Amino acid sequence: MMLKKWLYITFMSLLFTASAKAQLVIEITSGADQLLPIAVVPFGYDGLGALPEDVAQIIEDDLKRSGLFQAIPRGNMLSMPSKEADVFYRDWRLLKSDYVVIGTVKKLTNGQYRIGFELLNVLSQKPVEKHASIDVSPTNFRDAAHYISDKVYELLTGSRGAFSTRILYVTAEGDRSAPTFKLQVADADGHRPQVIVESKEPILSPSWSQDGRNIAYVMFRNRRPNIFIQELATGKRQKIAQFRGLNGAPAWSPDGKKLALVLSKDNNPEVYTLDIATQKLERMTNHYAIDTEPSWEPDGKGIIFTSDRGGSPQIYRLDVRSKRVERVTFEGVSNTRARMTPDGRYIVTIQKNDGNYHVALQDMKTGRVQTLTETYLDESPSIAPNGSMVIYATTYEGKGILAVVSVDGLVKYRLPSADGDVREPSWSPYFK
Repeated sequence: MMLKKWLYITFMSLLFTASAKAQLVIEITSGADQLLPIAVVPFGYDGLGALPEDVAQIIEDDLKRSGLFQAIPRGNMLSMPSKEADVFYRDWRLLKSDYVVIGTVKKLTNGQYRIGFELLNVLSQKPVEKHASIDVSPTNFRDAAHYISDKVYELLTGSRGAFSTRILYVTAEGDRSAPTFKLQVADADGHRPQVIVESKEPILSPSWSQDGRNIAYVMFRNRRPNIFIQELATGKRQKIAQFRGLNGAPAWSPDGKKLALVLSKDNNPEVYTLDIATQKLERMTNHYAIDTEPSWEPDGKGIIFTSDRGGSPQIYRLDVRSKRVERVTFEGVSNTRARMTPDGRYIVTIQKNDGNYHVALQDMKTGRVQTLTETYLDESPSIAPNGSMVIYATTYEGKGILAVVSVDGLVKYRLPSADGDVREPSWSPYFK
């Protein structure tokens, strides 16, 4: 079965700027207590010359990074089949593997490659996913591997995978007293970084549109913050806010028609919405306190934001229609930078306690709060589109890095960069 239109957009062919010097490197620090044993067998190859990428290795790395799977080491494999007819299930039972991923790569006459794969259940000795195949160019091997990882993840967990998504982040490189700031986009595993914008002045608050086509961000010009919208495919950029004072924290509405943003043009930081098509501004909050860091609820009916109107920074909810405001967080000295999971059940915040800043998860139904991280200077959380993981910025060995934690707090890994500090992560939506 051929899988047509298996990926909405291939950023490698769309991005228009040069690659960054170094990619983020994943260091897994902890996983779930009970891992599902799985073997990802090196794919068989029908063709001449070396392959552009090791597809099986990328799939294995993806699954391990989820913190839910334990991969059988290649060196322990008793056989390396590439099709089901060659599979001896007893070999995999001896290795205590519950599932096996096998596949083939064939070079086609048009220069493309056909990548086929199957997921096999060792206990039932039957395919979970029968043979499927994808035709890709040499530059899209990683996309194909991430796609297969997503399929395997969904088949075995019942939840959609997020390996084919991407992340935005800001690096500060060079002289620390006068760094160069780069807004970059990379695969969710940190590979294939691309520079979107480069500046000698700070870049802040990158945010994805819901269809993944556009981003919004804050970039300083002559020490003044301005908000830009940029189309990823073409690099076309539009300045949409340059008012006197603060222009900050842009956040896309779920329908992609509006931005929530923070302006101090009327002397006090307040939350506004901007209709992108008409450029109409609507003031949403009106309080003498500082209101900032807005983020939309998944249904677009509410905006959650940070305010110190209660005496310390806490999270509040604004009803978009009535403009009624209610406080949401009550635990912790402070709570900031809230983001809501796609199902609307939880919010993730940066919570301060005992002088430390941790990533915390609050159940919006019960009010129960769970601290997810043990690092001490966390900031800027962003949630994967399947709601399973949170990427955030933190400090490790005196350097700004990105880290990821699962929403149950069990899975953790770091994504340090060889070049400079890394901050301001934003996890992409699914690409439609």
